[in-house]
Amino acid sequence: MAEGHPVTMVAETGVAEVHHTDTAFGLAAPWYVALSMVVVIAIILWKKVPTMIAGMLDAKIATIRHDLDEAAKLRAEAEAQLADAKRRNAASAGDAAAIVAHAEAEAKQMLAKAEADAAELVARRGKMAEDKISAAERLAIAEVRAHAADAAAKAAASIIAEKHDAGADKAVVDRTIAGLSRLN
Repeated sequence: MAEGHPVTMVAETGVAEVHHTDTAFGLAAPWYVALSMVVVIAIILWKKVPTMIAGMLDAKIATIRHDLDEAAKLRAEAEAQLADAKRRNAASAGDAAAIVAHAEAEAKQMLAKAEADAAELVARRGKMAEDKISAAERLAIAEVRAHAADAAAKAAASIIAEKHDAGADKAVVDRTIAGLSRLN
């Protein structure tokens, strides 16, 4: 089966080299490779592989086209939501300005009320302090008078004790008794 055909090669030296290649049925290895490739291509065409590949590519293209359409819809929705958000943000900015203005007005009113309350508290505390001072003055005057009366009573007692005796007391007692009978 294997027949060899000599292949002759001449080197630069002028010597001829003979190489034998194996063949089967008269065909060399490259012919078998070519023949197997033709058979594989024929099977691929017979099984309609290019049609299947084209169908799979068409399906993938359709899926990608559908995804792109869906992405375009989502983008349009996102842009609409962005516009809505910007519109709400603008409205919120106006509302925020109104809220800040209202808060500032309330703060001014609260500050004015706090100042008025503080002034009233200071006046009331001043009045209370004045009342306490007046009460302390009256108490001090009463204490001074009490000490003065006590000192006067002691001084009068000591003077009376020095200058009066039993006879002088008898005249005072008689006069007092006589004055009592007039009251009844």
